[in-house]
Amino acid sequence: MSKPHLNPADYLIKILNAKVYDVATESALEPAKNLSRRLGNQVLLKREDQQPVFSFKLRGAYNKMAQLSPEQLKKGVICASAGNHAQGVALGASRLGTRAVIVMPTTTPQVKIEAVKALGGEVVLFGDSYSDAYQHSLALQKKQGLTFVHPFDDPDVIAGQGTIAMEMLRQHQGPLDAVFVAIGGGGLISGVANYIKAVRPGVQVIGVQMNDSNAMIQSVKAKQRVTLPDVGLFSDGTAVKLVGEETFRVASHLVDAYMTVDTDAVCAAIKDVFVDTRSIVEPAGALAVAAIKQYVAANKCKGQTFAAILCGANMNFDRLRFVAERADVGEEKEALFAVTIPEERGSFKRFLELIGSLPGGPRNVTEFNYRMSDSDKAHVFLGLSTHGQGESAKITAKFNKQQFQAIDLTHDELAKEHIRHMVGGHSALSQDERLLRFQFPERPGALLKFLSLMRPGWNISLFHYRNQGADYGRILVGLQVPPKDDKAFDKFLKTLGYPYAEETDNPVYRLFLRA
Repeated sequence: MSKPHLNPADYLIKILNAKVYDVATESALEPAKNLSRRLGNQVLLKREDQQPVFSFKLRGAYNKMAQLSPEQLKKGVICASAGNHAQGVALGASRLGTRAVIVMPTTTPQVKIEAVKALGGEVVLFGDSYSDAYQHSLALQKKQGLTFVHPFDDPDVIAGQGTIAMEMLRQHQGPLDAVFVAIGGGGLISGVANYIKAVRPGVQVIGVQMNDSNAMIQSVKAKQRVTLPDVGLFSDGTAVKLVGEETFRVASHLVDAYMTVDTDAVCAAIKDVFVDTRSIVEPAGALAVAAIKQYVAANKCKGQTFAAILCGANMNFDRLRFVAERADVGEEKEALFAVTIPEERGSFKRFLELIGSLPGGPRNVTEFNYRMSDSDKAHVFLGLSTHGQGESAKITAKFNKQQFQAIDLTHDELAKEHIRHMVGGHSALSQDERLLRFQFPERPGALLKFLSLMRPGWNISLFHYRNQGADYGRILVGLQVPPKDDKAFDKFLKTLGYPYAEETDNPVYRLFLRA
């Protein structure tokens, strides 16, 4: 490291003289109007997701490379990165006309690998984490005589990232209570903290990490760098096992507080950012927003001003399904339950009527999974919309009071991740079963209409429904209809008026669900 133990005044000079604007833009600082209104505090979003490589990382990478000698640039540069720093190095190298070798973990999302290649970087995939890729890059650096561009543990990289804080304080000169910053290796928060503490020391700098990737928090607590044995990969942009020496030193002295957030909270924050900006940030980019929400709830603040750095938007499209699935749970707008219903005539309808009469007004059923498996009782996986945090326990108590045994699964990882998709299977009890796919209008009473028009002798043996946010819900229903009732059943389907398709002869049904 060229200049260890720089103080905030030294870093201030480096930040003010940083060379970043050949490749980076001065990103906007925008109010999150909807989120601010909901929280009763002003929330400002620093839009680093709008940089040319959709991340702040090109600032530090370019500032480092712009300081290299012509001889160093002639040989080329190398870095290890989970993706965003890699794109910054690749773009900076292309602008400076030098070779860039990028070592990336094998877990890196494909969107980031392709982006690096498109910018002219030579990609080498190695190891399961940043730390593995880092060790391999050091070996390649020595072998090929390249200059290593560290993603966070370098004063020039830190200074480049510090230009974000310089812009923020210039863009917002009014009251600012705290700036929330995601932490992976610590380069971003080190740059931000150095500038803020040199210029406006009264502004709090709060670091945010995933609860399963909190190397900086553990290190600060232990007063020495701690290497994590494993890191969670949901927020791949902050999945770092060991923070930097210089970033640890800076953060230990200058960061005011630290917070952790979980996967569901981050998914909810991604949705919050989308609602306010119509942009989709990656998990690391939403950490700061998730923390602001958590901070406001814990401290019951009103009328304060908080800034969140949206540090990246390199989201794999395939992960959006998971994010959407978990966002409402993270916001506690959806509660999940396992409910036991007596396997007797009318109990299903009685249960739906109970849902309609729950305190707090009408609720949407977001999911309903059921497969007949027992002659005495039915186990149902149920999702319900809620009106706020903490309601799931009250709803569970209400179900139990009405003799529907219920378990609250809202915070059960197994239920959220797997079981909700696995309810089903063969049933020896489902004789004379017909399987149909329906489209129900997404409005209260649609399912009750269905049940009211059914003959009492037709038993529901399977039911699967998941709210997809559309005007119509897609529902799979198994009904036990004796052959003698076929004509009456066809008449029932016509009277119902809902679009449907019969799947009784579908080979998938015969393989996995039919007795």
